[in-house]
Amino acid sequence: MKHVNIPVFVPHLGCPKQCVFCDQRAISGVRSFDEGEARRVIERHLATLGDAEAEIAFFGGSFTGIGRERMTALLELAEEYVRAGLVRGIRFSTRPDFIDGEILEILSRYTITAAELGIQSSSDQVLALSKRGHTAEDSRRAMELLAEAGIPTVGQMMLGLPGAEAEDDRETARFIADCGASFARIYPTAVFRSTELYAMTLRGEYRPLSEEEAVERGADVLGIFAQRGVEVIRIGLPEGAGKEEFFAGPRHPAMGERIRSALYGRILGEACEAAGIPEKGDGAPVTLTVRTAPGECSAAAGYGRENKIRIENKYNVKKVKFIENPMVSRYNITLSSLSCSAEGGKPSCI
Repeated sequence: MKHVNIPVFVPHLGCPKQCVFCDQRAISGVRSFDEGEARRVIERHLATLGDAEAEIAFFGGSFTGIGRERMTALLELAEEYVRAGLVRGIRFSTRPDFIDGEILEILSRYTITAAELGIQSSSDQVLALSKRGHTAEDSRRAMELLAEAGIPTVGQMMLGLPGAEAEDDRETARFIADCGASFARIYPTAVFRSTELYAMTLRGEYRPLSEEEAVERGADVLGIFAQRGVEVIRIGLPEGAGKEEFFAGPRHPAMGERIRSALYGRILGEACEAAGIPEKGDGAPVTLTVRTAPGECSAAAGYGRENKIRIENKYNVKKVKFIENPMVSRYNITLSSLSCSAEGGKPSCI
């Protein structure tokens, strides 16, 4: 069954800090918050859901920091739809330092299906340069508390924050997995004109990642999450988010597809080497069959079929076929190949 979030944006509400990269109003397109509008937003989305399974999602601010009365009122509103059987549950985004025993006691009264934590980095230096106002230990503690409460966690991280090298990004992915996250989101850092990061970029204090750098770093962390069994539910900002305010940084409309393609390209290359597929001009031409998890053929073939083209150019491959196989898991493949034997031109497996 298709899953849909019904997003109720509460831009910047509850945020005690102004991170150098953040402009939730530009990203969400919501400039202010009207509690009366929340019900209308939910009703509009419910009218178009069809058979999809839905959650009401409070995004764009630090939901558990907006004030107990307002937070409880929004939770009560959302719970009405849960009790009516119209939505599965409630999810929210918040800061790691806004999770404590009191908050969890309040949340225990409602059908909370996920908490999305803005971890962003596991490096205290990177967090300080970004003016996050919390530490990696705050993130670890929050995830432990949520796990004890039985609330699945989504770890949100950003690529290429101020002061972050590629290894910092990889370490953040490991940190999120080690802390028990069930899901993750990966956001390459974009520079918006209304942020401090914009001024830092103009002064030469910050250099945004290029698209290629973001793709390579994204493939690194996606591979780590895949190995650790953490499902990545989003890569990159939605197309059009903050378009008018965007100034610089990796902002390809198919960033997620490019990153997934890059990871599969690595997997395919390693598999070809391990299988001893002959390089161009070495031996008989090969017909290569790549089996992927259901729905993964396009990603494995690559963005613009770049992985397929790369294999056919590097190896002595006449043709590459991509086939779905339910026995293969995501971000894994199996290979089989046929070549013409030297005697009689009959096909033989290699």
